[in-house]
Amino acid sequence: MKKDISFSFSNRPLSLIRSGGFLFLILFLFFFLSAVWLIFCYPSAHTDNLIQQLQHELPQQHEHEHPVPNKTHHRHDGDIRTSNSQFTTAATCDKNISVYVYNLPAKFNLGLLDHCHNLNVHTDMCPHVANSGLGQPLLNSSGGWFATNQFTAEMIFHARVENHPCRTWDPARATLFYVPYYGGLHVSNKFRERNLTARDELDVSLVDFIQSQPWWQKHNGKDHFMALGRIVRDFTRKSGDRDYGAGRLLNFPAVKTMSFLIIERHPRNGKNQYGIPYPSYFHPSTWQEMMRWQNKVRRFKRPYLFSFIGAPRRKAAIRNQFIRQCGESARCNLLNCGTSDGCSKCGQPSEVLRVMTESRFCLQAPGDSFTRRSTFDSVLTGCIPVFFSPHSAYTQYAWFLPEDRSSYSVYIDEKSKAARRIEKELMKVSSKKVMMMREKLIDLIPSLTYAHPNGTNIGFGDAVDVALVSLAKHVNTIIN
Repeated sequence: MKKDISFSFSNRPLSLIRSGGFLFLILFLFFFLSAVWLIFCYPSAHTDNLIQQLQHELPQQHEHEHPVPNKTHHRHDGDIRTSNSQFTTAATCDKNISVYVYNLPAKFNLGLLDHCHNLNVHTDMCPHVANSGLGQPLLNSSGGWFATNQFTAEMIFHARVENHPCRTWDPARATLFYVPYYGGLHVSNKFRERNLTARDELDVSLVDFIQSQPWWQKHNGKDHFMALGRIVRDFTRKSGDRDYGAGRLLNFPAVKTMSFLIIERHPRNGKNQYGIPYPSYFHPSTWQEMMRWQNKVRRFKRPYLFSFIGAPRRKAAIRNQFIRQCGESARCNLLNCGTSDGCSKCGQPSEVLRVMTESRFCLQAPGDSFTRRSTFDSVLTGCIPVFFSPHSAYTQYAWFLPEDRSSYSVYIDEKSKAARRIEKELMKVSSKKVMMMREKLIDLIPSLTYAHPNGTNIGFGDAVDVALVSLAKHVNTIIN
């Protein structure tokens, strides 16, 4: 008779069954706990590491380099890209855009950088004008993070257009003519110049130069534009006004037909002025870098309801309210730039980013002017901006922000009773609404970011792309 050698539970020794069951239970618990850790802990640990990295001090600075336009061509689509599914690697250009870049004498742009120590009465700009205006790299890495100064947009814009796929070297084919004048750096260099003729001399020289060009005559300058990295009042001095150091470039009759892309326009009288973003700290070279950052923003833990980063201002009393309300609330994260410790931290990109990535809402109060670079830091970090004046964003950046302001921001009239109980007002916003608004912000990050000028295979429409597309449509309308 053949012996049955099958091994079933019915004929296993009891001790073996018990030990096997115990081993199975141990393996099951191991794999279950590993899965839980991967799902819930790994992303937050990864992003926590990012914040720890951002808290590191700036790397050792090398000898400051002045920006030199790079001839590497970008690879990105001319269309506007605002969601992950729309990233592309196609090196194409919008068929309606062809940009000619004037080769200005060096005294109007790069030559100004020879005296970078004197370009700002408050700050040594030499570290900030390096790397085509991106400033010094952060984290000792090539990950696209720089200590970018808020007033270098004109330099970054220049470097991007120099390498843009829509650039043409033939003015006869151009639909747009770009005048790469570093007017913001010049005017900040002259803030303390008492002699008004000397202060305006370079501006006058530039206007004379442009008007003498044959391509200006074709449409009387209607297809010409500049990008300026300071706010509008720095270029609109009028006779009889109190002199605080401004130039009058935008008040010259000869340039009234031109378009000016500027970080803060006049909300009522800026007919030929179009708001462009302040530069933030992130300048990715590829769409992969952009997408990775967007995904990290979704995963940040935000223990604070709201935050405020700023210093008191005599002309903006509402800031004092914010500092008081935030300081009295356990739900608010305050970084007071008016204190010695806070002032130091406010100059560190890592501290600014840390506060914003830990907050659901970021208060954006007017300060020395209506707008703030902080607004764009807020979008970059997925922190919902709370505005108290329509001129802080809504009347400024129509080319870049959705018409439905409630889809990405909160508005509280600074003169209303609600402004005196900010925490209570923000608590009214549901968690579902907060998630929807943050997702809208994340979609906006690419179009409000200045990509790295030397990047290739960028694959998304950045702030320069948005500006060129919108400007081309505007110019086509007024000319045709």
